[in-house]
Amino acid sequence: MEALQKLEAWFAKCPGALIAFSGGVDSSLTAFVAQHFLGRDSVLAVISASPSLKLSDLAEAKEFARLYHLPLKVITTQEMQNADYFSNPSNRCYYCKHTLYDELAGLRDIYPNWWVLNGTNVDDHGDYRPGLKAAEEFQVHSPLAECGLTKEDVRVLAEHFQLSCWNKPASPCLASRVPYGENITVEKLRQIEAAEALLKVAGFPVNRVRHMGEAARIEVPQEDVKCLQSQAAELVPQVLALGFDRVELDEEGFVSGKLNRALNV
Repeated sequence: MEALQKLEAWFAKCPGALIAFSGGVDSSLTAFVAQHFLGRDSVLAVISASPSLKLSDLAEAKEFARLYHLPLKVITTQEMQNADYFSNPSNRCYYCKHTLYDELAGLRDIYPNWWVLNGTNVDDHGDYRPGLKAAEEFQVHSPLAECGLTKEDVRVLAEHFQLSCWNKPASPCLASRVPYGENITVEKLRQIEAAEALLKVAGFPVNRVRHMGEAARIEVPQEDVKCLQSQAAELVPQVLALGFDRVELDEEGFVSGKLNRALNV
């Protein structure tokens, strides 16, 4: 497999790896192949138990590490204390990643000469991702992107290794559900998390709940919109019970990064 050969050659130059780990398929594959090529004693996956990470995603990340005997360190970053983050500017992601990479850079005292890695793939460079600037500033390495792997390549390789997350839907941070300019609060993040959990249980594993102030705007894939509408009488009261004043069903359907449209990017 060409992708695997490229990664093997890449890791031959890597002295050790501190991996920015989220439990998603990209960072999971990065951590897995790092351990595959470097050995268990030369890798450490680091995940932040941030309020913007779903508790279910944190639990799944911990289970992935346990299943594949991956060394894991759980930290708590303080981006919520940074006004440049919680005020939710259009480059919020930059401040979040800056905080994370700053924490990882601090671990270099314990693991000298190790590289900091992330799970960025080639497709990510075609999207609006301010966090990439923070990665550049901290000289973070992206083995998947540097070896030319697309998102599809990542899933194919993850399936090749029979990784439990190979077909896991994308799960960006909960803060991405709040329109730019609206403050990020723990209360909002927990409301979003709870509402999306309700939808998942109702049979919509891919969904987004946008926190539009007093309203919850629900997105599911276009092919599932009619099914969502048919269950509205049961689901809407459950979402309202989480503290929203009203619920809107997005008829367009789920579009990744829909709130970025306000930026014309």
